[in-house]
Amino acid sequence: MSTTIRVAFTELRARERVAAVLDAGSFREILGPFDLVESPHLPMQGIVPQSDDGAVIGRGAIDGVSAVVVALDGAFQGGGVGEVSGAKVAAALEQAINDNHKGIPTRVVLLLDTGGIRLQEANLGLLAIAEIHAAMVSLTACGPVVGIVPGTVGCFGGMGIAAGLTSHLIMTRGGRLGLNGPEVIETEAGIDEFDATDRAAVWAMIGGAQRFATKQAEILVNDDVQEIAAAVRGVWRVPYDARPLRAERIDRARRLLAAFDPATRPSPDALRNLVDEETIC
Repeated sequence: MSTTIRVAFTELRARERVAAVLDAGSFREILGPFDLVESPHLPMQGIVPQSDDGAVIGRGAIDGVSAVVVALDGAFQGGGVGEVSGAKVAAALEQAINDNHKGIPTRVVLLLDTGGIRLQEANLGLLAIAEIHAAMVSLTACGPVVGIVPGTVGCFGGMGIAAGLTSHLIMTRGGRLGLNGPEVIETEAGIDEFDATDRAAVWAMIGGAQRFATKQAEILVNDDVQEIAAAVRGVWRVPYDARPLRAERIDRARRLLAAFDPATRPSPDALRNLVDEETIC
C-alpha cells in the first residue's frame, strides 16, 4: 500500500515554490542570486541586502507550455517590493506579454507572499507596482493570470491590489488578503477597530476561506504542494472565461457597499450573506 506524503507549500522557500509550480526539471532562474542584482538603498539604512532582492523569477513550462512564475520571498523584508525586485517582476510580466504577442503562448503565475511596498523604498516601490499592475491588465487579454496567496505573510498593500487584478486567485485557508494588514489597521485606527492579536477574528475577516466565500478568490486549497500545483494546472484545462475581472465589476461593488451601514461593523457572516444575495440577484 502506497502512502502519499503531503508537503506544506508554506514550508518551501520562494525558489522551491517556483520550481514546485513548474513542470519538473523545467525551472531556470532569471537574474538569480549569483547575478548579485541587489537593492542599492538598503545598505544605506543599515539593512543587509539579499542578492536576489527578494524576488525569484522562473521560466519553464506548465503542462509543456512556456510559463513564467514569479515569487516574492516573504522571508526577506516581509516580501516587500522595492526598486530592484519590482523591476524584476514587471520586466518578467512584460516579457510574457511580448511572447504572447509573438505567438508564443506563455502562462503566468504570481506567488504572493508580501506585505506590499517596501517602506525603505516607498516611492520607487510605488512606481514598480504601478508597472506590475499595468502589465497584469495587459496579460489578462492574452489568457489567465493566476495568483497564489499561500499563507505565512499574506498579501497586502499594492500587491493586494495586484491579487485583485488576477483572473484566478488561489488561496489556502491560512492565507490572508487585504489592502491593509491587521497591524496597520490597529496602529492607525486603534485596537477597538481591529485587534491584530485576535487571530480568529483576523482570519474570519481576511483569511482564505472568507475571501473564497465572498468571491474574492476563485479557488480554495489546502496548504499542500501537490494540491496547489494541480489547482494551477486546472486553470488552463478549461476554456478561458473572459468575464470581467474582479477589479472591473464596479457596479457590483457599489451595490455591495450600499447594502450595509458604514457606521456599523458587519460580521464575517453578514458579508458572506451580502455576497450570496448579490450572486442570486
